[in-house]
Amino acid sequence: MHGADPAATRTGADLCPIVRPNSTYAGLQGLNYWGGVSAQNVGAQAICMHLLKMPPGARAKAHLHENHETVIYLISGKVAMWYGAHLEQHQIMHAGEFLYIPAGAPHLPYNPFDEEAVAVLARTDPNEQESVRLL
Repeated sequence: MHGADPAATRTGADLCPIVRPNSTYAGLQGLNYWGGVSAQNVGAQAICMHLLKMPPGARAKAHLHENHETVIYLISGKVAMWYGAHLEQHQIMHAGEFLYIPAGAPHLPYNPFDEEAVAVLARTDPNEQESVRLL
């Protein structure tokens, strides 16, 4: 049914499914994510959303997401991130803040703090890992 609206074929609980993040998967970036909403589990077509828990000392690999934007909401803790064409920029994000990462922007998040950081991530790529490019 290429081009068809997938919601048109759903009924009942399948129309608006609830996802319970009960397992993690290893992302290409080097972090573990709690599976949320994606093309793979609910048939999303233009968005994905996942939970990320970064223990103290966690560090991603430098990467970017080709052609897809990212928004992060930090629920608890603090994280730091190098970003920019040559990872020359640096900032610290605190609980309660949102972060926008444009498509194609190189970045490297890490947690140098003593507390676990928990965040919700949303991307305009329904396949989440499809647009990850390691640097």
